[in-house]
Amino acid sequence: MFQPTVGPIIGHTTTNHVRIFLRGDKHNGALVFAGIRYRRRGEERWSKGTFAKLDSLRDMSGVIALNDLAADTDHEYQAGWFSPMNPVHTVETVQELPLQWPRQIHRFRTRSSQQTLPRAYIVGSCRYLRITAGIAAAPHVGDRIFASISNVVEQAEPPVSAMLMTGDQIYVDDLNFLAPDRELGEIIHKYRVAFSQPNIAKLMSSLPTYMILDDHEIEDNWPANKNKSDDHLYANATKAYELYQASHSPAHELSASGKINRELDKYWYLFTEGDIEWFVTDSRTRRNLSAADRRILDAEQEYALCKWLIHSPARVKFVVTSVMLYPDCKRSDDDAWQAFPEQRLRLLETIRTHRIKNVVFVSDDVHGSLTSRLTHSEDPDFELHTIVSSPLCNSKMLPYAKAETFILDQPLVRTAAGDYHQQLTGKVISQDNFAHVIVDTQHIHVRYHDRDGNLLQATRISLR
Repeated sequence: MFQPTVGPIIGHTTTNHVRIFLRGDKHNGALVFAGIRYRRRGEERWSKGTFAKLDSLRDMSGVIALNDLAADTDHEYQAGWFSPMNPVHTVETVQELPLQWPRQIHRFRTRSSQQTLPRAYIVGSCRYLRITAGIAAAPHVGDRIFASISNVVEQAEPPVSAMLMTGDQIYVDDLNFLAPDRELGEIIHKYRVAFSQPNIAKLMSSLPTYMILDDHEIEDNWPANKNKSDDHLYANATKAYELYQASHSPAHELSASGKINRELDKYWYLFTEGDIEWFVTDSRTRRNLSAADRRILDAEQEYALCKWLIHSPARVKFVVTSVMLYPDCKRSDDDAWQAFPEQRLRLLETIRTHRIKNVVFVSDDVHGSLTSRLTHSEDPDFELHTIVSSPLCNSKMLPYAKAETFILDQPLVRTAAGDYHQQLTGKVISQDNFAHVIVDTQHIHVRYHDRDGNLLQATRISLR
């Protein structure tokens, strides 16, 4: 067996289930299979292999689901791909082959079933890795921060449960004016290079990673900048996104037999850990820009989000939206929630009128990190927080956000029932960084680190 050409990447993980992405390669036109075997850490005997057939329609990649695992348990696993000599093999028959597995051993840990344990997460976005005409420029620069994330994860207490990558994991549109990438092979190449750098590859092979796209996975400020010739670009960009980001997420349902349903009808999804729940929205591909019904989330998604906010019993509710809910930018921003004020107000009023506690919006996009608090002039019981974490690696061509970037001296929204007031709860961080978010019984702790792992700022959000 050969080492994966991309991956393995640990995706959606529960108390008894884990999804693992990996890519093989073509092999002289023969059948190709990917395989994984595992064991509990400390045991000697490996499980039987679990296999998936790979094909060129999915860029020789696949996601293997491991089921019936022990909760709150460290596991070891080996992953690889091979091409059997017999051309009639199936995923069932290759289980009997005497395979020589790759020597490298990876690790993952299943979730704990205890409801109220403290939990921790890594949040980051906007990882610029310039790849022009197929060539990556200084890829180690964009990979450096992931070594620092690994160091934080290794020392963290409570253990880090997952990493949330909240948008712009690649830049399809980097240097568009010089050598635009529009073909599927060109875009997929960017994913292969971005996810195969040594530090991010090591991190994602052991830490569950949840992803959602933003505009640069397609084109800057999509779909506002869309033109008539962009349908081809969109089809290719979303195909690549589905293969490399959505494939190992909860957006794909699991069948009763424990197999992943390859059909995908939406990008947004939910996942739960104990008494904490995450709703990861797709605030990019289902926008409606018509004046009659401007939406950043389509009607189905808005309904699902509001229903979840109202009825979920989770103690803490995180909502991921790849563009900022607030604060608004001084310069008119037709890409973020401030350009969709009616839908934003409906969402705020849903949270306020139903007295929903401990809702935190997690965002990216602005190339600056911050925490902020939203209150209501006539409703002292209302409180909403945002955590913004961006960028993991900035381009020298793009500026960092600063405190002066945002409107902070006037209400976010004025209504007949009262005004929504916004305020920063820490400094705006204007450098490459990531967030280490810890949820305990009384607080959410947000710790921002620079690309070398040094602590930049710590903020505490009180839970109610």
